[in-house]
Formats: sequence, structure tokens, C-alpha cells
Amino acid sequence: MINADSAQVYRDLRVLSARPSPVDMRGVEHRLFGTWDGAQACTAADWAAAARAEIEEAHRKGELPILVGGTGLYLRTLLDGIAPVPPIDPAVRDVVRGMAQDERHAALLVEDPFAAARIAPADSTRTARALEVVRSTGRTLGQWQRDTHGGIGEAVALRAVILVPERAALYRRCDTRFAAMLDGGAVEEVEALLARRFDPALPVMRAIGVREIAALVAGELSREAVLAAGQQATRNYAKRQYTWLRHQPPATWLRIDAESYTKSGIIDHILQE
Repeated sequence: MINADSAQVYRDLRVLSARPSPVDMRGVEHRLFGTWDGAQACTAADWAAAARAEIEEAHRKGELPILVGGTGLYLRTLLDGIAPVPPIDPAVRDVVRGMAQDERHAALLVEDPFAAARIAPADSTRTARALEVVRSTGRTLGQWQRDTHGGIGEAVALRAVILVPERAALYRRCDTRFAAMLDGGAVEEVEALLARRFDPALPVMRAIGVREIAALVAGELSREAVLAAGQQATRNYAKRQYTWLRHQPPATWLRIDAESYTKSGIIDHILQE
């Protein structure tokens, strides 16, 4: 089992990422779970390189590698390759990261309208990335992405399954899970992160729940307010996942909705000749 979730790669986020426990793993080898220290950002390129190595090792052993997780950028980078974008000029990054999100989005509308049309106005991470690329390189992110390389999509036999649970039930599960996290070690997990004085821009510090619980630790929000904010942030993320899964993956990928979901059906599809 190979992790393809951008939060579960960090060992610092055992609770908030809902990383599988040893009991959950049931003796099955799990790779790339908790592999990265939070001080080091795991980029899509970093993860794809590690995933390729794990897949190649599994094939050498005659084993079946199964990727699990819903981080679309990770999967797309692994299958389609990565754009050879040069390192961003630090001065450009400082300017862009110092802008308010509405200012960044307004600038992107002018400098890369295609990216601005694809990125949600509130998505600060992707807005900043697109703006940094066009300002630092003189080419838009879309232009760079037309020159991708290193993908393995055409070199492997792929059996893809997308699980599409009933939305209201999923939202209830999101609410229940965040409440359980809050009572099950998430506060202590965030306290440990804060003690390390990480840069707030690091991915580990932007994980759902970290900002909200940090406000609780600082005495800025009540537990009730943090619970509501964390649950809302989780539901918002689930909604974005629905949108991505509806528009981005190939039409040939099998979709399994709540009505037709069975574990045996998924396994049969993955193992079919």
C-alpha cells in the first residue's frame, strides 16, 4: 500500500491526517506514510519520485503496488510527469507571499488569466504558485505544464477506482472525525508543531485543523468555535475533492457510488486481468 495523500506523508500529522494505525494496517506493508519530517516540504515532484521507487521495488518483488489517497496533484505528477519549472526567485516569492489573497488573485487575473479562471479565488496556495511562476520565469504555469516529463502513466497497467460516497453522509462523517481528532490527540499534535516554530508557509502548518487548533492553544478561540471551524474546513475540502473528481480524472476511471459500493467489487476490479 503506497500513500498518495499530501498530509499523511508527514510524521508530525498522525492524528490530523487520520494516518492509519498499526491495527488499521493489519500486517500489510504501508509505504510513504509518515515519511517526511514537517520541516521539509514534500512537493509533488518529491512524492512522485519516491512513489516511482516504491512501485519499481514492488514490481521487482512480484508484488502489486496499490496507491491510496486523493491528492490529485500528486497522482497527476506521477502519471503525467512534472513541468520543468525553474526555482522561483526568492525576491519574487517574498513579494507574492507578502500580498493579501485578494491582491494576489487580482494580479493573477491580469498576468495569467487562464490560471485565474481555474483557481478558486480563496485558494491562496495555488494562486501564489501561479503568480510566482509567471513573475519569476516569464512563462505561465500552463505553458510550463505542456512540457511535462517523467510520468509513468503509459508504462504501467493501471486499474483506477474512484469512491464517490453519498455527500450528506460524507459530511456527517467529516464532522464526527474532526470532533474525534480534537479529543484524540490533535491539540497535543499542534502544540508540538508550534513548539518547533515552523514557517507558517510550510505544508505541514497549512493542514486542515492546524490553524484552527493553534488559535485554541493561543486562547483566541473557544473549543466550540474551533470544532465548528475545523468541521467546516473539512467539509469544504471534501466539496473541492468532489469537484476535482468530477472534472479531472479520465472518464475511463471507474466511479463507484454509495449504492454500488462493495469491497469485493473494488478488489475484483483492481485484480482483473
